[in-house]
Amino acid sequence: MNAAFEQAQEGYSKEEVPVGAVVVDPYGAIIAQAYNQVEQLGIQRAHAEMIALEQAALKIGNWRLLGCWLYVTLEPCSMCMGCAQLSRMAGVVYGAPSPLFGYRLDNSDSFQVYKRNALVVIGGVEMQKSEHLLKKFFHKKRTQKGG
Repeated sequence: MNAAFEQAQEGYSKEEVPVGAVVVDPYGAIIAQAYNQVEQLGIQRAHAEMIALEQAALKIGNWRLLGCWLYVTLEPCSMCMGCAQLSRMAGVVYGAPSPLFGYRLDNSDSFQVYKRNALVVIGGVEMQKSEHLLKKFFHKKRTQKGG
């Protein structure tokens, strides 16, 4: 989770919403890492998780990330969680819950489609650290706008 937090700090320094993600292979080695790049790239799918998942697939030469884990500083949205599920990952570990866009807020049954792959989800890891950076970022944004 520390590597994901370092990525979030990198995003913060580039004025992106500070979310960082890493993909770890079944042996515990980091095979991909990313931060949010939505503003930088100007595309909706440039979430840290999506970039890290794509990098991991390219690195191992397979879209199936069997046995891999995604570590992310903020609860993934439905798009990112769906991609993790489709990637056949072993699990997702996240820091802070997302009260606006977290996958748990989606009331659809879309995740029931993928019952075959029982994705383990663990939340609240290093939560305070992630929340602090996010609050700092949004406070800074509000202050820059004048309120």
